[in-house]
Amino acid sequence: MSSSKQALISVSDKTGVVEFAQSLESLGYKLLSTGGTARLLSDAGISVTEIGDYTGFPEMLDGRVKTLHPKVHAGILARRDLEQHAASLKAHDIPTIDLVVVNLYPFASTVADPSCTLENAIENIDIGGPSMVRAAAKNWEHVGVITSPEDYSKVIAELTDSQAGVLSRETRFTLCKQAFSHTASYDSNVSNYLTAIDIQGNKHKFPEQININFRKSEDLRYGENPHQQAAFYEDLSALPGALANYKQIQGKELSYNNIADSDAAWECVKSFSEPACVIVKHANPCGAAIGENALKAYQKAFSTDPTSAFGGIIAFNTAVDEHTAIAIGNQFVEVVIAPMFSDEAKAYFSGKKNVRLLQIDLNQSVNEHDYKRVGGGMLVQSSDAKHVLEGDLKIVTKIKPSAEQITNLMFAWRVAKFVKSNAIVFCGNGMTLGVGAGQMSRIDSARIASIKAENANLSLSDSVVASDAFFPFRDGLDVLKNAGATAVIQPGGSVRDDEVIAAANEHGIAMVLTGTRHFRH
Repeated sequence: MSSSKQALISVSDKTGVVEFAQSLESLGYKLLSTGGTARLLSDAGISVTEIGDYTGFPEMLDGRVKTLHPKVHAGILARRDLEQHAASLKAHDIPTIDLVVVNLYPFASTVADPSCTLENAIENIDIGGPSMVRAAAKNWEHVGVITSPEDYSKVIAELTDSQAGVLSRETRFTLCKQAFSHTASYDSNVSNYLTAIDIQGNKHKFPEQININFRKSEDLRYGENPHQQAAFYEDLSALPGALANYKQIQGKELSYNNIADSDAAWECVKSFSEPACVIVKHANPCGAAIGENALKAYQKAFSTDPTSAFGGIIAFNTAVDEHTAIAIGNQFVEVVIAPMFSDEAKAYFSGKKNVRLLQIDLNQSVNEHDYKRVGGGMLVQSSDAKHVLEGDLKIVTKIKPSAEQITNLMFAWRVAKFVKSNAIVFCGNGMTLGVGAGQMSRIDSARIASIKAENANLSLSDSVVASDAFFPFRDGLDVLKNAGATAVIQPGGSVRDDEVIAAANEHGIAMVLTGTRHFRH
């Protein structure tokens, strides 16, 4: 087999490829390349052989066939430790290829464009690229395969330090695993796109097969409980503004429960346009408020339930300044999330090493689907992204809610959407006053919310209430009236709606229906 080293470079993402190729050339590699990559390297003064000149067979079919040639694939797949492979290469004058540097056509970003046609999508399905990547990964014992520009500097550093000028076995195996994950993800994107449309390009809500791609972000100390092992995986299609895109500024590593609760807090606080603060404990908002700034919102949210806020997750949809940071510092907190922290706030928190600060860009985008794992299967639904607007409300009682009550009812409704069912949320003055969550009976949630307010010394007189689903009986209204509520927002839809509305009229409570339910299990 040839003793000279060869690298084949053919990339769609050309980030850093010129510098990488220059480094390979300086290390003595002969470079092979295709089409636009070859032109880019040549224009940069790098000695490169175009693949058609190398194989003696020109590119054809508008570039569909260029690397699918025995001189390419035999050079990649030949095992250096087998004499018969060496003999075959010698008989056909085929040099070995030692590095394959390939990333694939941008299929995912192509089909993400709403104007993308089926024809355009098909043209962006890479054939030769995956073939070379899989061939090199299969022969990892002898060939290095690089599919991400992020690996360029590490590869060059190791080749430079190596006495033999080759990658270590461990590195080749790591690159092999990355390569198969790369092609698997790519094929999944193609499959997900095609199975979700018909031949006219019309999209189905739920395709016949779903392929989900996740990459491990970090190992966690343990899961929900110390006897459970855990890790955090990032969805490769995570949208901007998703929790998975967090940047940890400081603090110890996140736990499984930290991440789960942080997601609940972040999704809730994102739903507000005004400066808002949401405090979450065990996946439920125990306090939420809007205010003229972060500090005012935090103070109101914290006052809802200071006991439950202990060791909670605090999320803001606005920048956290020094004054807010100092106020937070008076309580025990696990995680603080915001789109930005001022330099003064970061300086203050630096004295509290265990507090985790997560910075996430604020974006209202939501995933198309929600998934829930069950034994032997998975439930899939569209995301609960519906926002009830004031114009959607239907007033069903004799007493009409005031403008102030409508504002507070809309606030309460936003919070209730993120409270585990059955959910009852008392609110007033742009803040939660009592939250009842996760009870088997709605009337018990109402009673608990009332008790919570009493424990926090908060008056429910003239408060408003949100219920995530309809009231099955009038007894829930009786509890709310006794607590001091004067207005209620709920979906409606019960066979006893007339009875419940009659109870509201009897108690002098204004009631509006949304027509939308927000169960959260």
